[in-house]
Parts: sequence; structure tokens; C-alpha cells
Amino acid sequence: MSTVSARIDLPAAPRSVVAARRVLRELLSAWGAPQDRQDAELLATELVANVVDHVGGEATLTLEVDLADDWLRIGVVDGSAVRPVVQELSGVRPRGRGLQMVAAIATRWGVDEHHGGKRVWLDLVPAAVPAAAAAGLAPVPRGEGAGDRERQTKESSR
Repeated sequence: MSTVSARIDLPAAPRSVVAARRVLRELLSAWGAPQDRQDAELLATELVANVVDHVGGEATLTLEVDLADDWLRIGVVDGSAVRPVVQELSGVRPRGRGLQMVAAIATRWGVDEHHGGKRVWLDLVPAAVPAAAAAGLAPVPRGEGAGDRERQTKESSR
């Protein structure tokens, strides 16, 4: 098993969004990661931007990148215990689609408590491996993703 990791502390400021994207691009290139790099950069950018938007100020964040064999995990740690919320899409708000994209593109994602704050993480499989197959799931027809199944489960239990 081949594993490489990197951690970088950044201020929770707008300039860190660009810095995180550049750092991730360089790491994935140096490591020869098989994931779609544009997807990885987009999703990491969204995680960092969420911290900048919702925590900001004098706070810092940590970008964590781990590649173990073909699995890529990207995490962003911050000092806020407030968990992110996947917002409903709105034509009125110019922002708020980041976690929708994370949920749609990442193989899986989640939030863990971390020393009084949180770690928001996502996993990506190699570009050639369908996410459902990598997660051990049967392919799901369009419009019947995990959120739809959860909603159906909640509605059927009423």
C-alpha cells in the first residue's frame, strides 16, 4: 500500500481559496494521482470557500490531502463546531451550491468533530472508476441518488 499525505495551514481569507487550489494541483501532479484533477480542485475550492465564508476572520484552516493507493481524501479542518448544511438550490442566492457539487461529484463525503471544531472531508476514486462501483453500490438511475433515497425513506416512514 502506497500512502502520501500533506497538510497546510492557511488563513481563513479569500486568498487561501486560490492557494489551496494551487497546492492541491501541485500535489496531485507530483503524486501522479489518478483522480480527475479538475474535480478535485473544484471540490477542495468549495470546502475552503465555505470556511472563508462562514468562519473567516482571524481563524485558520488546514487543508489535508491523503492519497492511499487509488483513494484520494481531501479534508478541510476549521475551529468552528457549526456543521455545514447542504442548501436547496436557489436562483436568488449567488452562492450556496458548493455542498450540492460535493455531494454530486465526490464518491462520498462527511463531517467529523475535530478538537472542538470540525473536519469536512471528501473521497474521490480514480476517474476511470464509477463512484458507485468504488463505494460498493449498484449504479443508481439519475434522479434516484442518496438524497432522494433518504427523502423517500423519511416520507415512507410517516
